Amino acid sequence: MTGPGPRNSITDVPGITVGNAEDHDLLTGVSVVLPDEPAVAAVDVRGGGPGTRETEALGAFSTVEQIHAVVLSGGSAFGLDSAGGVMDWLRGQGRGYSIAGQIVPIVPAAIIFDLNCGSTAGWKHPPWWQLGRKAAKSASAAFALGNSGAGLGATAGQLKGGLGSASCRTEEFTVGALAVANPVGSLTMPRSDTFWAWWLELEGEFGGQTPPGPLPGDAGPDDLLPGAATEPGANTTLVVVATDAALTRAQAGRVALMAQDGLARAIRPVHSPLDGDTVFVLSTARRPLADPLTGFARLGMIAADVTARAITRGVYEASSLAGYPAYRRQTED
Repeated sequence: MTGPGPRNSITDVPGITVGNAEDHDLLTGVSVVLPDEPAVAAVDVRGGGPGTRETEALGAFSTVEQIHAVVLSGGSAFGLDSAGGVMDWLRGQGRGYSIAGQIVPIVPAAIIFDLNCGSTAGWKHPPWWQLGRKAAKSASAAFALGNSGAGLGATAGQLKGGLGSASCRTEEFTVGALAVANPVGSLTMPRSDTFWAWWLELEGEFGGQTPPGPLPGDAGPDDLLPGAATEPGANTTLVVVATDAALTRAQAGRVALMAQDGLARAIRPVHSPLDGDTVFVLSTARRPLADPLTGFARLGMIAADVTARAITRGVYEASSLAGYPAYRRQTED
């Protein structure tokens, strides 16, 4: 039997917590995925305008085998400072690699552009370092979705984007995903309220989707990018996939590659030169795979589906903000 975990969240994976922090004047925020113990990790970057930190440490030829947290942040390149705040908090907890008597946490990060959502007055001191520390300190199994954490200033085409999560439990392993849905593309079919990922919905997590009718005969590319941003780096979708299955770094990399298919199931267009789509994968290595080949392939397939569900929930759970209407605006009005 397979189905969502009790929270339908990445924190259904044992040993994984999430923390959020926001600045409601700037309409930006930070989300931290915090494993209880160092985790095997990998990353796959497909977008043409990514903003990342420490992703080279996850490469095939790197000596770093495990990491201590992953950070998803608003703030564009300024938001990469958030990883420093998380590192500071982890160091204070004694969590990190011990090198020459010093504690050095490894904290990869990726960012979205949300600088046009909040106050135009700017800031005296960039807030993201402090937001990162606050998010790490608040990490728990329960956390808010939608306009929370790094999803606060997210947009999705012409809709309000947000922070989403989903999970799937099998008899062998659990897979969960956390997503910041901020794509240039659309999550809904042309001239329709039906999500592209409608068929993946479990237990009403998208509000009870029904099979779509036929697409308009004249639907074309202009229906997929109506009035969307056209500046490289202004949009992106960020995902962290976690599993309790024991994976090597190479296997985690393959799961990250497969999980990118989840973006294609939820968003059109995707992996464009205007996005910075990035997927991290963490393994807490608590449950060995019974079959290292077919079980591994099944895990990757599920990771893609969970990714699509988490992205879609990020938009479904969001509320209208900064002139961007919520998907559920018809129930808010």
